[in-house]
Amino acid sequence: MDDPRVHPTTADPPPPPPSSSNPTSPKHSGQNQKPQNLTPPPEIYVVQLPREQIFRVPPPENARKFEALTRRKPRRSCCRRCCCFTLCLVLLLFVAAAVSAGVMHFVFRFKSPKYAVTDISIKGMNLTSAAPISPDFNVSVRAENPNGKVGIYYLKGSAVTVFYSDVKLSNGVFPVFYQPKKNVTAFSTPLTGSTVVLGAAVRREIMNAQNQGRVPLVVNVKAPVNIKVGSAKTWEITAKVKCDVVVDTLSERAKIVSNKCRYNVRLW
Repeated sequence: MDDPRVHPTTADPPPPPPSSSNPTSPKHSGQNQKPQNLTPPPEIYVVQLPREQIFRVPPPENARKFEALTRRKPRRSCCRRCCCFTLCLVLLLFVAAAVSAGVMHFVFRFKSPKYAVTDISIKGMNLTSAAPISPDFNVSVRAENPNGKVGIYYLKGSAVTVFYSDVKLSNGVFPVFYQPKKNVTAFSTPLTGSTVVLGAAVRREIMNAQNQGRVPLVVNVKAPVNIKVGSAKTWEITAKVKCDVVVDTLSERAKIVSNKCRYNVRLW
């Protein structure tokens, strides 16, 4: 016998242990690997609704709301149209006024008229009694049109007032006339006051001012005018003149100590 230490031998591998279950066929093995889908197939459900629920008449309150809404829409659109029309009209007037002002300034070299109060006489200023007074003023005005291509129409509807501080003493109107180019016109306008009440403090102020020989008065003129350029006339323009006049006394022999007038124009 050979020594196993010198010539070792390999033994056969042991047989596999016997399986406790019976072998399965390929069909069964495939079913075990991919389980079957147990979800049931989709089904189609048909829901039928009665015809009166689909095509139904709205309740009366909804019909009233619908009518109210349909009535409001034309009003809104009409108001919107009116607002747009008014805005466009104002913009057009503004552009026209700007163009006219530019033409008057650059083409015709328009210059503002000049005004001055040259004389004034006063009656009925009784300062010794607290009774109401009715003073009469006669104001002489010098109006100068320095333009060489522009005439001025002074229209009806003017107003002339005389104030001492905030107290209106008399009022009247500006004469209606046409002033041609490069013209100076002097005229007098009578002004009357009615039941003017002067407080005790105002009477003392006027008497102190007369003693000092400087009584301040304000003459305001507001006159509608038309500017004539060639054969064309502008629309009605409001001319405003404010004159600060200082006289020595409130009587028929009053003399003007100082006189300063300012001119302003409102295009519409």
